[in-house]
Amino acid sequence: MGPFFRSLQFRISIIYILISVLTIAVTGSALYAGISRVVMHESVESSQMAVSKGGTYVEMYLDRLKVLSSVLAGNPQTIRTLASKDKAGEQDVLKMIDNVLAADPYIQSVIVIGQDGYVLSNERKLNMMRSSDMMKEGWYVAAIHSSNPVLTSARMQKFSMDKNNWVISMSQEIRDKDGSNLGVVLLDIKYKGLEAYLNDLDLGKDGYTYIVNSRNEIVYHKDVSYFVDEAKKNQLIEMNRQNPGYDAKRDRLVYQTDLKGSDWTLVGVSSLDGLQQIRAQLLRSFIMVGTVLLLFILLAIPWIARSMTQPVRRLEQAMQKVQSGQLAISVPETGVTEVQGLARHFNSMIMEIRQLLQDIETKEGALRLHELSVLHSQINPHFLYNTLDTIVWMAEFQDTDRVISTTKALAEFFQLSLSGGSEFTTIAKEMAHVEQYLFIQRERYGEKLSYTISYDPALADVVIPKIILQPLAENAVYHGIREKEGPGRLEISCGRADDGTIRLTVKDDGAGFNPAVLQAPPAAAGGGGSAGDKSKLGGVGIHNVDERIKLYYGDRYGIALSSAPGAGTVVNISIPLAITSHEGEKLT
Repeated sequence: MGPFFRSLQFRISIIYILISVLTIAVTGSALYAGISRVVMHESVESSQMAVSKGGTYVEMYLDRLKVLSSVLAGNPQTIRTLASKDKAGEQDVLKMIDNVLAADPYIQSVIVIGQDGYVLSNERKLNMMRSSDMMKEGWYVAAIHSSNPVLTSARMQKFSMDKNNWVISMSQEIRDKDGSNLGVVLLDIKYKGLEAYLNDLDLGKDGYTYIVNSRNEIVYHKDVSYFVDEAKKNQLIEMNRQNPGYDAKRDRLVYQTDLKGSDWTLVGVSSLDGLQQIRAQLLRSFIMVGTVLLLFILLAIPWIARSMTQPVRRLEQAMQKVQSGQLAISVPETGVTEVQGLARHFNSMIMEIRQLLQDIETKEGALRLHELSVLHSQINPHFLYNTLDTIVWMAEFQDTDRVISTTKALAEFFQLSLSGGSEFTTIAKEMAHVEQYLFIQRERYGEKLSYTISYDPALADVVIPKIILQPLAENAVYHGIREKEGPGRLEISCGRADDGTIRLTVKDDGAGFNPAVLQAPPAAAGGGGSAGDKSKLGGVGIHNVDERIKLYYGDRYGIALSSAPGAGTVVNISIPLAITSHEGEKLT
């Protein structure tokens, strides 16, 4: 062995090379495994969230359909029509059917069929077996006892492979006040309505979703061949039975979620093709970085050592800034290969942290919208029942003009309530909405109630949260004017306050109350009924509106209330004039 091979330079070079190779291998493997696990976790979590989101959408849609069928089945007019011999009131039931159809474009047909074979439906030609005693018809009995949606109608339509003819059928029994069967409500929903919620889920290029029921029957799959090919059916059933998670052998993720309110299970299969691309890219990057680094070490070990010092120092300074909370930084990708790789990964890490923070902010915004939706859903539904009861009372006295005017007011009231599904409306529409409500209430209370509504025309197109005046007007009617001896008056106005905000005012000369009751803590309910008094005075509705406004605009805005027993009540709503929707679009 020559002198060079025994030299310190050679030995240091060999040791440095060996240590460098070992370090590169260990570091690369650890980073590859760690990043792969992170990417795998994110891919699995993203796929599971996509499937869960799709399942949530389907559950919400099924719940909505059940509510529609329950409203139709439990409506007094439906029960009265089926129970009477002359079937009086069928036009009202047909109008309710038209309203249900208008509420959802995916509802294909609504059928109300009595136990005696009497049918009301939007369809003119019904393909179903009927008799004077429907309890003898198997599909009718099955519809009574079914609480789950099924593919194809309970009317036993012939099953074809044309998805355009497929429907999801739901049924709801109609009972009289004694619990006896009067008939069945059937809702047939177009199959493409289900596809609309599931086709666009992000499950990779080869990913897909499908639905099976408790009898292992395929309810949904985008490929219709899975409904007739037994081998494919068995493949889906077997996939549903396996434990949820990543299947490394087949390189896919399988995730199941049971859909509440049905016997369906939604199964998502994600191909995770993006994961393989990232792994291949990581592997190529590590191999390239390692090769270049070894060449640098062999050619210029001293220069590498010197060149490593300053980039490492820059990385250290950047990390200190990150530790102090500064994320708007990036490190120049200079220096030796190892440091370049570290800088590149550091910048990637900072970008990922920013993205994660943005995702968290987006999720918090979605949670905020959910909270707003929950508050909005707490609006008292008894108004609808009372109004329909009033219309029935008018009809019984053959007061046709009042029936027509009240029904039109109710229709416009709910049309304005829907607002195309938006959480916002204009001041003009909100005023029109509360005006329709007060018109209906005046039909009920007659000369007991009078009202005026006014607002600045310049503010007519200003956008505000919808349904914030009606709950306050309802409180004024039920807890102020109704409790007062003699007639009462309600004044609703809107204008611009001195501080530049918009002020909406609901003022009544009713019985009034002590505002301290609404501010009492919930615990007081057990000692003296404070919570109960609060409910009686409409405090829940006032809190609902106040909470919604604060969720939209912050604690600076909301409701200010003044009242005293026997002196009426004044409620002021304060909101900013410059309004931005939750999507970030400037509305005024």
